[in-house]
Amino acid sequence: MSIFEGFLSTSETLAAFSDHNFVDAMLRFEAALARAQAQIGLVPESAAHSIVGSCKVELFDVAKIVRGSGRAGSVAIPLVKSLKEAVGLFNPDAVRYVHFGSTSQDVIDTAMALVTREAVSLVEADLAKAAQVLLRHAETHAATPILARTLMQPASVTSFGLKCVGWAAPLVRSRDRISEAARRALNVQLGGAVGTLAQMKGQGPQVRRLMSEALGLGDPGAAWHTQRDEWVALGCELGIMVGSLGKIAKDISLMGQYEVGELAEPSEPGRGASSAMPHKRNPVASMVALAAAERAPQRVAALLQAMPQEHERALGAWQAELGEWPQLLMSAHGSVRALAGALPGLQVDAARMRSNIDRVRAELPRDAADEWFDPALAGAAGEMALAQALVLQARLHPPQIAK
Repeated sequence: MSIFEGFLSTSETLAAFSDHNFVDAMLRFEAALARAQAQIGLVPESAAHSIVGSCKVELFDVAKIVRGSGRAGSVAIPLVKSLKEAVGLFNPDAVRYVHFGSTSQDVIDTAMALVTREAVSLVEADLAKAAQVLLRHAETHAATPILARTLMQPASVTSFGLKCVGWAAPLVRSRDRISEAARRALNVQLGGAVGTLAQMKGQGPQVRRLMSEALGLGDPGAAWHTQRDEWVALGCELGIMVGSLGKIAKDISLMGQYEVGELAEPSEPGRGASSAMPHKRNPVASMVALAAAERAPQRVAALLQAMPQEHERALGAWQAELGEWPQLLMSAHGSVRALAGALPGLQVDAARMRSNIDRVRAELPRDAADEWFDPALAGAAGEMALAQALVLQARLHPPQIAK
């Protein structure tokens, strides 16, 4: 990560994809594998106990493992080597059962699913917060008149409440789709060398089921080493969400221009300051969301580009996907966190909104002004806003069904 990327993401997402956290997730895979295999008699209980007891990230030199990944071509190889060394210190007989029947991609894909689950939960929480705030603004400003603009020019009168509903709706839909895509994508990976689990003597599916239960991930029923559709579908949904957030940021930044003056991001010391012009107040949250919207399409495109993978295991394409995935999640959470933090304090200048309408009215013939720019047109738009907000609120907070 460069110096320019830190403020475009969040500390929580950076931590989720940190070297330390990822190695910890790989060790959780190895512990779950040994435990599941012992449960069905594939490895001795004593061996599993030694392996599980050694799968503690604080026992490992994470930096050394990461350095070793460059020469090995996979971070799993130095990880497994270090784990075997740790297990061998206390139980040499258990070393042969470390990583038994699995392969590098099994541990890395499963670890990626575990850390992605952390990141997606952060995205979903801030997405719900942003949508909820927008719906509150929609209710407060249901009938507040504002210029509707098409092709960047004044077109008629709408209400600011309806505009807020239009911002919120894609976020509510994205939350639903991301949740469903994550449910489908966040699975254990366990296929062994070529997806057959041959070393597990027909008990591989049972091992995978036990591991999925232990790790809280889905059991896909088969290896997905080169079947990346569900995984990439989640990436696509995150990219769509970033685009929707970028649309909100674009509108807010345009409405916040001095010449328009209808909205402003919240102000606080040091926020949005200029190094040369003390009078400036830059829309920082919109900037972060727009930066993410510029970068996410390339990340998603890279995931799609990497889908045609060779036979049972990929050479280069899967590795390219791994490199892009954390960056997409970092941009996604950075974007939604920025707007979720700014929207509650969004400064709405209803008087300036009305003034901008009046200025357009003054420059038009009376008939055109009354037909298209009558502030009373906001009334019907406000009714639409309230009706749509109710539907979105119900979708955002569905009623709990008693069991």
